[in-house]
Amino acid sequence: MAGYIPMVDPLLLPIRELTASFAAGELSPAELTADVLRRIDELDDQLHAYLTVTPSLASSQAEAATIAYRADDRRPLLGVPVSVKDAFEVRGTRTTYGSLVHRGNTASADSGTVRRLRAAGAVFVGKTNTAEFGQSATTDNLLGPDTRNPWDTDRTPGGSSGGAAASVAAGLAHTALGSDGGGSVRIPAAFCGLVGVKPTVGLCPNENGLQAMTEFVSPGPLVSCVDDARIVLGVLAGRDYPRRPTGGSLRIAWCPRPEGRPVQPDLADSVADVAKLLAESGHRVTECDLPVRGWQEIFGPLVLDDERRHRGDLLDTEVELTDYQQATLRGARELEPGTVTAARRALITYRAAIAEFFESVDIVLTPTTAVPAFPLGERPQSIDGHPVGALWGAFPFAAPFNVAGTPALSLPCGTVGGLPVGAQLVAARHREQLLLDLAEELEVAIGFDRTPLHQATGRAS
Repeated sequence: MAGYIPMVDPLLLPIRELTASFAAGELSPAELTADVLRRIDELDDQLHAYLTVTPSLASSQAEAATIAYRADDRRPLLGVPVSVKDAFEVRGTRTTYGSLVHRGNTASADSGTVRRLRAAGAVFVGKTNTAEFGQSATTDNLLGPDTRNPWDTDRTPGGSSGGAAASVAAGLAHTALGSDGGGSVRIPAAFCGLVGVKPTVGLCPNENGLQAMTEFVSPGPLVSCVDDARIVLGVLAGRDYPRRPTGGSLRIAWCPRPEGRPVQPDLADSVADVAKLLAESGHRVTECDLPVRGWQEIFGPLVLDDERRHRGDLLDTEVELTDYQQATLRGARELEPGTVTAARRALITYRAAIAEFFESVDIVLTPTTAVPAFPLGERPQSIDGHPVGALWGAFPFAAPFNVAGTPALSLPCGTVGGLPVGAQLVAARHREQLLLDLAEELEVAIGFDRTPLHQATGRAS
């Protein structure tokens, strides 16, 4: 491909187009990977999307992919530059889980999701920044500076997969692997203008991986378009998700303010426009409440119990922990066994109620977050004139569906004050196919464009 100059930034191409260009010899995985590594070197000091960059690994994988294309290899992610959240083990690579406790840890083997990505031909360019043990909805830890949002570097990208989202939004990777235990893929997807998918709990196993939010967490992709989500989710789940028409007659439950919680008005308007688009497409849209109350009484005790079992001894060590991780572990020590037992019983009832709700609806639509990305370290204290708590106030709409175990997706639906916002779509358990099909129809209708972000930072060709 000597002398070839792409008219479009290759990192903006959907995976199918990118791999087709590789197969045709129009683009080289080795040259694209070299370009991504250059971009990381130039820009990541500003964004702090990565905790560890892996140039040797990435270059060797990209060279192997270049050779494989000549042998007519057509694996779904062959040569695609992928970032991996530092909550997943990559063989021979530092894996910190966002904590000083593990700053010197080198993984001896791939965890399950990474093994699948590797087998699909992915090129691993680095390990992305994460909240300590994934325990915060922002991406801050003691290993270095907070991750910054490429749309406005004074603002958070969300978390805990904030580094993953920033890497894709800024063109420092094509695709990212994140994990979502309480919104940790969907929140940064919304804040960074990406598609983020939380699959049905258990659909994408991560054998021998980090134990955190175990009852609720799912690996999931952060990508630029829904079709990319189909491909990556297919790799993680070991199945295909071909595009199929929805037929335009789905039963949509539209909840503009789940649990009556406040939403920034212009963001609420943007998601309401999505409800209108759905109705105009022939879907039956009904505004309603959702049976999600009580999720915090389940989520909190079971997460704390998980932390107590896996990391409870850290409070007795000399290692420095973030304030939020210390608070989590102190809360875990104070947890009464009866509270955990009650939460486990309530989880069964809660999931049954959500399953019953989905017998009468096909898709739930809500805002992904209550606000756009906020300034670093400044979680909102009030929204639309209503006081909100620091823990969940900005993003209370994702975790209820971790508790439910259902698949959910955040789709960019516009900008507010120059910042992207997301609409959350939720389906019944194991209905990822329907979720992706409707999301792709909406994606076409909305026409969200993140090209200006690449152009503004000088990354478009």
